[in-house]
Amino acid sequence: MRDLRLEDLHLFARVADLGSLSAAARERTVPVSQVSRTLARIEQASGARLVHRTTHGLTLTAEGLTFLDYCRRITGTLDELEGEFAHQSGQPSGWVRVAASSVVAEHLLIPSFESLQQAHPQLRVELVVDDRIADMAQGGIDIAIRTGAPPTDTVVARPLGTLARRLYATPGYLQLHGAPQHPEDLHQHRLITNNAVAMLNRWPFVVEGHAHVVAAEGHWRSGSTGITARLALQGLGIARLATVVAEPLVRQGQLAPVLAAWVDPQPSPIHAITLTRRHRLPKIQACIDHWAQWFTEQESAS
Repeated sequence: MRDLRLEDLHLFARVADLGSLSAAARERTVPVSQVSRTLARIEQASGARLVHRTTHGLTLTAEGLTFLDYCRRITGTLDELEGEFAHQSGQPSGWVRVAASSVVAEHLLIPSFESLQQAHPQLRVELVVDDRIADMAQGGIDIAIRTGAPPTDTVVARPLGTLARRLYATPGYLQLHGAPQHPEDLHQHRLITNNAVAMLNRWPFVVEGHAHVVAAEGHWRSGSTGITARLALQGLGIARLATVVAEPLVRQGQLAPVLAAWVDPQPSPIHAITLTRRHRLPKIQACIDHWAQWFTEQESAS
């Protein structure tokens, strides 16, 4: 086993997390045959079969589970060692893999990257953009930026800010169809809804001091925040959008608020989520500290 390299241990852990040689190969942009040869070499060096291969993927043997545990201990110790030297040098460095929804990535994270680079020039960020919630362990995610209540087991959550939603349409749509005067008027309008998260189609209002919900029936549907905004900008209907996306378009005259006096924006907390065993790494702490300050400054300016 002394002939094995650290990269071999990293690769075995990723194969185990992803449950597929082809997935590990795609992640590293190498041929599947190369991953297969590495796995065969690891098994030969260990003198044991570590995985069961089937047409549906692979599972670890008892020996494979033991090997995986040691892989994670060794690679985790190396991360801690790198973090210790980074802490002493005062310069966090290395790649940080960050998962975020399209709206958070485009409108909150990416605008912060220039100042992050200036503060920590040796950091590198890889964005995993998906409106679905990523599995941090399986996806090799260092930080997940999530809205809503954070999970509580095996993770550390740090609040960054809030994300509110309101209703918007183009001035042209409102001129052609008229602006609704009451939430129930929405049933007479063309609405743009979400086909990925059903709860986002329960549009909240405050009517005479009481909570009121309209179940939005979409004439147009999308699972992407970006596409939903584009549909609204085409004048196709009324959409419920994150204010961080829509308000700049309002200032440009491209969108207008709808039922502003009635809408309950229901600000949702944004958290930076890290796995418990990794949250103290300097490169991860540096990113989270920077974004906590960045989000605060953006909310103060808005």
